[in-house]
Amino acid sequence: MTTTAVTSTFETTRAMAAPSALTLALVFIAVHLTLGLLNLFAPGLPLGDVTIVYARWAEQAYSSGAVVGIDTSWVYPLLALAPILAAVTFGLEHIAATWLSLVMVLNVVALGFLTRWGRSRRGVIVGWWWAAFLLALGPIALARIDSITVALAIIGVRLLRAHPQTAGVVLACATWIKVWPAALMFAAVIALRDRGKIAVAGIATTAAVVVFAVLAGAHGNVFSFITEQTGRGIQIESPVAGIWLWQIVAGVADTAIYYDTEILTFQVAGSGVAVAAAVLTPLLAVMVLTIALLGIRAVRAGVAASNVLPLLSLALVTALIVVNKVGSPQFISWLAVPVVFGLLSHRIHSAPSFRMPAALTLFIAVLTHAVYPYLYHLLLAANPGMITLLTIRNLLLIALLGWAIVGLVRLSPNSSSSKESV
Repeated sequence: MTTTAVTSTFETTRAMAAPSALTLALVFIAVHLTLGLLNLFAPGLPLGDVTIVYARWAEQAYSSGAVVGIDTSWVYPLLALAPILAAVTFGLEHIAATWLSLVMVLNVVALGFLTRWGRSRRGVIVGWWWAAFLLALGPIALARIDSITVALAIIGVRLLRAHPQTAGVVLACATWIKVWPAALMFAAVIALRDRGKIAVAGIATTAAVVVFAVLAGAHGNVFSFITEQTGRGIQIESPVAGIWLWQIVAGVADTAIYYDTEILTFQVAGSGVAVAAAVLTPLLAVMVLTIALLGIRAVRAGVAASNVLPLLSLALVTALIVVNKVGSPQFISWLAVPVVFGLLSHRIHSAPSFRMPAALTLFIAVLTHAVYPYLYHLLLAANPGMITLLTIRNLLLIALLGWAIVGLVRLSPNSSSSKESV
């Protein structure tokens, strides 16, 4: 193809993408405004973690100087303080509006990276899927610290090919806000040739955070987010909790839903709960290791990174949700990142199609929205209809994990990545 023809094709593609990108940006903002209104006025107090829990942490830091994660142990990694403290920039009374604005701005920036600021037609198409996913998931998509990490993770995976070191820094920062983006970095280190650059950038960022924390007086509290999670029970939305939820419906004695005042979440009680809670953490480690070995096997067999990385990312992230004693509805927002990555990679030669997981993830988001926040009180009352919806949602999560693992097993080295830009 001549230089003139290439230039003409690029300009045509850019001209087609630009109007769609503008429309997408406007719709994307409208989706955030809609979800913002739901967060502020919908029943079920969807923004309660921000306006109550995050606000208390911020007020404590500013009024008494006792900073969670530094002066006391904390459930989140240290950098989670940044967006929480930023949300009270205009005062505690405006934390809700400030938080929602912060998330919207970050998501718009992430959309810019995703679409290459309107220049990537494929990115624009995938951006429409992301907007639909946010709307399907509902207010919880914006109402937790996870929303910050999703935006950063999308930026990170979009930078992986062209700027691996910067991607490593961004993904490491996201991990120090909420741990789950570590799965994306792990997948990238396994699948990409630039694994050294990504790993070094991630290690350097982690070292900087730890040094800062120690200088600030955190000492052991900088890693308290690990130990804080070890003793918790089984949250009612987690897939394994279905065993006891259906026992409650059946009237099994000594089986119930209760509120844990330390973890601030609803959990199940009953015979075998403690054993299951103790087993799930090592089981998750085994599952992550098994998935990682499948990815390593594919890479060593010569399978192109564009084929391995999306499947590996989806499998690892979904495993963190399925094989987990925690099952908060905001965890579903994590799925957007590997699905976006898979949809972006689809046009690269022989990369696996992500249409099925994209559709499945949308349905999972809809079911999550149906359970939380508006009718969550029915789930707490062990309503059979709500437990049925939650069970179907969790079975679909297991199916999504199975799809990704089977895809990894079936990868063959008879394909190579193309130079097509996405």
